[in-house]
Amino acid sequence: MNFRNKKNKSLEVSLTPMIDVVFLLLIFFMVTTTFSKETSIKIQLPQAEGQEVEQHKQVLLLVIDKSGQFFINDRALADKSLATLTKELTAVGGNKKIPLVIHADASAPVQAAISVLDVAKNVGFKNISFTTQKD
Repeated sequence: MNFRNKKNKSLEVSLTPMIDVVFLLLIFFMVTTTFSKETSIKIQLPQAEGQEVEQHKQVLLLVIDKSGQFFINDRALADKSLATLTKELTAVGGNKKIPLVIHADASAPVQAAISVLDVAKNVGFKNISFTTQKD
């Protein structure tokens, strides 16, 4: 018989599996998190039952606030005139294939939205959409 003294091994906790799990959780939360683009101009979007459109990497964002003031890519235009809007859309929208996304406040004048559509069509934009929120 073998009667040797058994040496007590010291127990060690390996941190490697725990670090692996933490990194996997970090990657999971990074992948599943949705990022929304918030504008610095505070508007209340109108509500509608519509379909979601595909997201484009490059868009031209036009915001109409409740007073009817126009903002192109978060930059306010000098005035509310259609001539200024036409000039700015022509200058900014070099590539007419870029989608024009209109964020109009729910209490914005309807005439401002119609004027934007008319000017964008005359400038040459083909892909125009309005942003709404679901009920």
